[in-house]
Amino acid sequence: MKTAIVTGSSGLIGSEACKFFHAKGFFVVGIDNDMRQYFFGEEASTKPMEQELKSTLQWFRHFAVDIRDLKAVDKIFREYGSDIRVVVHTAAQPSHDWAAKEPFTDFSINANGTLNLLELTRQHCQKASFIFTSTNKVYGDAPNYLPLVELDKRWEVHPSHPYFAEGIDESMSIDQCKHSIFGASKVAADILVQEYGRYFGMNTVAFRGGCLTGPTHQGAELHGFLAYLIKCAIGGKHYTIFGYKGKQVRDNIHSEDLINAFWHYCQAPRPGEVYNMGGSRHSNISMLEAIDRIEEISGNKLSYTLSNDARIGDHVWYVSDVGKFKSHYPGFAYKYDINRILEEMVVAAEAKLVGNLEIY
Repeated sequence: MKTAIVTGSSGLIGSEACKFFHAKGFFVVGIDNDMRQYFFGEEASTKPMEQELKSTLQWFRHFAVDIRDLKAVDKIFREYGSDIRVVVHTAAQPSHDWAAKEPFTDFSINANGTLNLLELTRQHCQKASFIFTSTNKVYGDAPNYLPLVELDKRWEVHPSHPYFAEGIDESMSIDQCKHSIFGASKVAADILVQEYGRYFGMNTVAFRGGCLTGPTHQGAELHGFLAYLIKCAIGGKHYTIFGYKGKQVRDNIHSEDLINAFWHYCQAPRPGEVYNMGGSRHSNISMLEAIDRIEEISGNKLSYTLSNDARIGDHVWYVSDVGKFKSHYPGFAYKYDINRILEEMVVAAEAKLVGNLEIY
């Protein structure tokens, strides 16, 4: 039976991938050892999603395996072999703040773990599509040196700049900038993914994501800004905005739209490709704008503090130009804009609260 391997299978993007490929008739092998709980605490655990996948997907098998454990992961790849048609690699240490606390842990997961998966794909299922969730943090703080204009509730790139119309494209340099330790480990993984495509001719792709989000996101203070912002608004928790007067801008893409992009790639893979993939001009918002919209949707007033201390390597303004991907896959279209994303996430958070469940 055609098989999809999904790492980080109980996380936001991983679980969406499991459900999607299962619906497409794949047997899905999930690899997830709930490291998110280690990173961000018990409330960020992916165990509830793991149980949901086990109980709702008929052709799903879960392995609580660490991607750094080469022998354990090799055993999985050997078992399914050439039946593996796609590897969706979403497992990661995802926070640039957290990475500075344990650089060895961060690098071994993000870089060494990715190398393990690439090499096992080459050995056991070389024709499979290898889809990697990279990050816009590979560009470090280079976007902060764009000519930015301060508006009432957001920063914006100057209208005269080429990035104003569509956002930041893949031509932006990843050199001579501050990445954060997290950004550096993801750069290493990103380059490895490209190299296995270009050197070995494998169908590898790195999607350099903006903010990936959706109603199943286990938001934590150090990762997942929209999900955690909504969690604070609905649950009555205090929120701290770090730097830039709360006017920093992010483009947000719904997990379902991202997986749809993955599927388009699988239909006509291109070896060693790189795509910026986020909400683009279609779906972006500043912190202050997000707070206004969440308060409007939920009817709740958010308690928050503006801190002057910006996070190291954080972006003031980032909007993805997805034009390259759309030119290669013209059938791709967004289902969600920022308003629909926020409305869905607020409703989901309220439902969890009413049901006396943990908001994650």
